Amino acid sequence: MNDDVITVRGLTRTFRLRGGPVHAVRGLDLTVPEGEILGLLGPNGAGKTTTLRMLTTLLPPTGGRAEIAGHDLRRDPAGVRRRIGYVAQSGGLDPSCPVREELVTQGRLHRLPRNEARARAAELAEALDLTGLLDRPTAALSGGQRRRVEIALGLVNRPAVLFLDEPTTGLDPGSRAELWDLVRRTRTDLGTTVVLTTHYLDEADALADRIVVVDAGAVVEEGTPADLKARHGGGSLQDAFLAITGRSVPDAAPVAV
Repeated sequence: MNDDVITVRGLTRTFRLRGGPVHAVRGLDLTVPEGEILGLLGPNGAGKTTTLRMLTTLLPPTGGRAEIAGHDLRRDPAGVRRRIGYVAQSGGLDPSCPVREELVTQGRLHRLPRNEARARAAELAEALDLTGLLDRPTAALSGGQRRRVEIALGLVNRPAVLFLDEPTTGLDPGSRAELWDLVRRTRTDLGTTVVLTTHYLDEADALADRIVVVDAGAVVEEGTPADLKARHGGGSLQDAFLAITGRSVPDAAPVAV
């Protein structure tokens, strides 16, 4: 029995621009076992966001193949969408809409009957500590609370895989710590595989079971955080990232864990 929920082979994406073709992703290979939290890292322009947009069916691949939760990415994108959740970096909440209505509407978009959509909204509110916020408009929420609502929206359809694009960008250390706990609970309590991109190496170190480093559109290194640190000097993940890519990334405000 295959326990891999994502299998990617030779995935490519080329953009045709006036100045010539831009090869954003070049023959990327990736395997993600069920129940893993995978951190996708890389410098700016490495191809992380393009990869995530392809795996979530928002951008068609130029070549290669991928299977996600048993559905072929190119032949059955609708099947892939039914089995994934996606939380974009920019979010997308209606500021005037109460949290409960956002969740119920998302359930209806996934073709749940209204009573089931309301039940799922209540279930997620309980699981993600949103019960006391259900009647608030999203504009009245803090940044961390809004991010929790956005993750709840990504979980409405009980996805096999949740994709998170820079989930804690712009949050203060306390809100970042809350989101880290939420990501862990998404895997342990709900059984969801999580794929996240982040520029915060402390975040990848704290959350990811395994890290894949992408540069110039291809995988250049992968392993557990401990493996990467041991292979590349034994210091911090920042040191390992610098050794792998030749570039560093700025540190975020520290999170107490």
